[in-house]
Amino acid sequence: LVLVLLLAVMVSLVVGAWPALHQFGIAFTWTEAWNPVKEIFGALSPLYGTLVTSFIAMIIGVPVSLGIAIFLTELCPNYLKRPISTAVELLAAVPSIIYGMWGLFVLAPLMQRYIEPFLIGTVGHIIFIGDLFQGPPYGIGIFTAGLILSAMVLPYMVSIMRDVFETVPPQLRESAYGLGATTWEVILSVVLPYSRVGVIGAFMLALGRALGETMAVTFVVGNSYHIMKSVLAPGSTISASLANEFAEADGMQLSALLALGFLLFVLTFSVIGFARLMLMRLEKRYG
Repeated sequence: LVLVLLLAVMVSLVVGAWPALHQFGIAFTWTEAWNPVKEIFGALSPLYGTLVTSFIAMIIGVPVSLGIAIFLTELCPNYLKRPISTAVELLAAVPSIIYGMWGLFVLAPLMQRYIEPFLIGTVGHIIFIGDLFQGPPYGIGIFTAGLILSAMVLPYMVSIMRDVFETVPPQLRESAYGLGATTWEVILSVVLPYSRVGVIGAFMLALGRALGETMAVTFVVGNSYHIMKSVLAPGSTISASLANEFAEADGMQLSALLALGFLLFVLTFSVIGFARLMLMRLEKRYG
């Protein structure tokens, strides 16, 4: 039944997107222009924004969530485990629109006044990566959206990795400590190798969550259909484009939006499928 439902969703998206796909062809994926007046549509800018914001979210969220999970399972005193775990899990219960409102009214002004000027004045002068942190400090943009996404995927990764780390047999830890290993040697040589499959699975599931996030990103991404070198500039994502325009769209614009939805469906499905394939290969290699 689930497979039939997925197939029905994909077919309905293809049928609705067919006029745009037929008119623009494969060039739809690398065309930047999005002009409803002239009925010229391209998916490059929303696709670029979706990938970059998700990449920023993972770059920030993965090390933080990994550190929190390691702290909770290996280093945290018992009387702090439950309060910290509960606090992290409460982040998952916050509605995405609340994240978006907090990002627009609290985080964006802080980004504009303090964080982005600091990045422009420091990282902006570094060779190669400096171009990514140039331009005026808008406060809203791709980088701000990535920060919001990193906070949203954090509780999912922490919960999964914490549970995976707790499945490591205590005999393995005790044996490593008995051989004279330090705490960090046990973490790096015993806990992480034993739970590598679950850790990678947590990363991939969080990436799928970040790719499809809508309301929080719509508030802070800037909703601009122009691709800029700087990640501080406004941009757009597929989900934000759908949220902003779907209610009033008609004709070719509606078909183009459905084509964007189809691309997001394929992208998310590909990420999850690649994750499953990689996990299967890891399980086969390491047993």
